[in-house]
Amino acid sequence: MTDGPLIVQSDKTLLLEVDHPLADDARTSIAPFAELERAPEHVHTYRVTPLALWNARAAGHDAEQVVDALVRFSRYPVPQPLLVDVVDTMSRFGRLVLTNNPAHGLVLHSNDRAVLEEVLRNKKVAPMFGARIDDDTVIVHPSERGRLKQLLLKVGWPAEDHAGYVDGEAHPIELEENGWKLRDYQRLAAQAFWAGGSGVVVLPCGAGKTLVGAAAMAEAQATTLILVTNTVAGRQWKRELIARTSLTEDEIGEYSGERKEIRPVTIATYQVITRKSKGEYKHLELFDSRDWGLIVYDEVHLLPAPVFRMTADLQSRRRLGLTATLVREDGQEGDVFSLIGPKRYDVPWRDIEAQGWIAPAECTEVRVTLTDNERLQYATAEPEERYKLCSTARTKIPVVRRIIDQRPDEPTLVIGAYLDQLDELGEELGAPVIKGSTRNKEREELFDQFRRGEIRTLVVSKVANFSIDLPEASVAIQVSGTFGSRQEEAQRLGRILRPKGDGRQAHFYSVVARDTLDTDYAAHRQRFLAEQGYAYKIVDADDLVG
Repeated sequence: MTDGPLIVQSDKTLLLEVDHPLADDARTSIAPFAELERAPEHVHTYRVTPLALWNARAAGHDAEQVVDALVRFSRYPVPQPLLVDVVDTMSRFGRLVLTNNPAHGLVLHSNDRAVLEEVLRNKKVAPMFGARIDDDTVIVHPSERGRLKQLLLKVGWPAEDHAGYVDGEAHPIELEENGWKLRDYQRLAAQAFWAGGSGVVVLPCGAGKTLVGAAAMAEAQATTLILVTNTVAGRQWKRELIARTSLTEDEIGEYSGERKEIRPVTIATYQVITRKSKGEYKHLELFDSRDWGLIVYDEVHLLPAPVFRMTADLQSRRRLGLTATLVREDGQEGDVFSLIGPKRYDVPWRDIEAQGWIAPAECTEVRVTLTDNERLQYATAEPEERYKLCSTARTKIPVVRRIIDQRPDEPTLVIGAYLDQLDELGEELGAPVIKGSTRNKEREELFDQFRRGEIRTLVVSKVANFSIDLPEASVAIQVSGTFGSRQEEAQRLGRILRPKGDGRQAHFYSVVARDTLDTDYAAHRQRFLAEQGYAYKIVDADDLVG
């Protein structure tokens, strides 16, 4: 027995003692294969899941490394059945392989005949197969490549896809490293993606995922379709590509609610792709409008379900997913794994921070006591109304003002989910409000004024969760969120993680109503950041100076 920070239990839960001197080392070692479930003050609970193990396997970690991490940091002997299960689960990945047979086209091959027999007899999987070529190989209908991978994952036999990719229409793209160069982790991420052919790169907000995309494009030398969360994010991509690559403005098209340009590099929004007309997705033809060599999915954790269905038909194209977190609130992480590809590269946020590429951040939860009237309203409200009532309580407004007064010279974002609350805050603080209905031109003007320091405080809705480059922002105050969304918390912290010119720290505040659902959801939202090593300090609103 050693005095390690980890307790490994036979039900595949891992308990991490946060205050232990080796806690950070242990967290870094288990992060590739374990998912954080609960993160109270002193002991964090992780769970080892099959999908996490398969993602670790695809990203280059083997069972020996996983077993070593568990044994090395465990306080007590690790249950032997768990170690056997880890080895068995990881060995399931790759026993089935999709390849291209010169004579028969797409085939599923297995080096374990019993596994192939098992899936051939599965009623849902069987219709996707054609003729049996030999004992270990069966023909697969080419149109079923994506859906077959989805179903094989669900039955516990994730297939490795070595069937290859079409090159697509050639188009010259070069990185132009004038006065800058790819950071080591960006280059490694692009190389890991290219070696795997398709998959997901996981990097913190502010770590330059766009440049990983640009490096992949320079490797592909082909027409590229880039899918983004909104028009502002798309225009940011365009600016970066023009600044960092040989691409010119004329070579990059915008396919959004405002414009419908199809060019060698086309940037489209998820909203326009998933817009229906008379029950049909009328913009689906975009995927067939050119012979794309690469498709980039920005913020892949937000990929709408209809895009998954479209992606199932795009398995012969190289696909790169970019994200800060593989967490999806809808539980469709398995579809990302099957259809975009497994995780090819990730790096802990704290490692990037230690290298100076993202700013250090302090996270504080400020607990507010509701007035008697607000508490009564909350207590008597219908269950579905309660979260909105407590998270938009007027009692939060003076607290937000006090936080801003504490840091008067720091560029501050006030972030919330409810438009009435944001309008009220904008009025009280004398600050502009940016929400979904704000025209793109006005948004961009306000963001530019904020970047230049002409505006010190911006009140923003969830439109600012994604892909907005505001490097000057050093304080974020969250007043309400999308229930307990962990991915949203990560995105919001990401708004202030760009490194500051003077090296100063970023500050992330979450203003929460105590004794309500607001507190419960806050604890859930914080789980992902706790996994990355960010600890929340809890303070009472009355203890804030100001």
